[in-house]
Amino acid sequence: MRQAEFDGRGSRIRWTEAAGDGPARVYVHGLGSASTVYNAHIAARPELAGRRTLFVDLPGHGISDRPADFGYTLEDHAAALAVALDDARVTGAELVAHSMGGAVAIVLADRRPDLVSRLVLVEANLDPYPPVTAGSSGIASYEEDDYVENGGHARVLEKVGPSWAATMRLADPRALHRTAKGLMQGTSPTMRQLLVGLTAERVYLQGELSGELPGAEGLEAAGVRVVTVPGAGHNIMFDNPDAFAAAVAGPA
Repeated sequence: MRQAEFDGRGSRIRWTEAAGDGPARVYVHGLGSASTVYNAHIAARPELAGRRTLFVDLPGHGISDRPADFGYTLEDHAAALAVALDDARVTGAELVAHSMGGAVAIVLADRRPDLVSRLVLVEANLDPYPPVTAGSSGIASYEEDDYVENGGHARVLEKVGPSWAATMRLADPRALHRTAKGLMQGTSPTMRQLLVGLTAERVYLQGELSGELPGAEGLEAAGVRVVTVPGAGHNIMFDNPDAFAAAVAGPA
């Protein structure tokens, strides 16, 4: 396990790493998730093995610290992720980023293009105040104290079901709430606008069961390769791991 201080007050972002060759491949999880749980089975596949691989847990999640005085905005998470990659001496990485983590990865690629050569975005949030989808938790509908102290967290864990709750219960409730609020607020320009302006290779994976990706034509016109993954919903890495691994590996 590796770690680096991200807030100037001793809090640490942590990641696990597998040695390998070539540009690093960095997995970034979604809201209330953890990178190894969602991606280790993908990274171990023969078509992806042999690359240096990092599984990063964002602040407030998994094995990373959860300071109470941290903002947990998308920009805050991106800055912490940059600290981890700088500490790991990573440049020109391929980021495989799910849901909220995809929004963080877009911000990182915009702010630190030296760190990112390719984005594989897995149903990433592109717009502020997104509609309710299969990847929605309902966390942001609560006020912070109601969520943290008055039973909101427990109600959300019950609502999202045992699979998502398994990793969400490892995250700090206050960090979850602030992250969810930050995701709803989005960025300015929006994550979609930032994505369109990037020069790195960009792939967007949309699960077939999630419906059509709004604005897909505009993304494709800007050079983003949009891939609809058959038989998959929001968690494409679990629903269709073969197609997911193929998309991460890229064209043969």
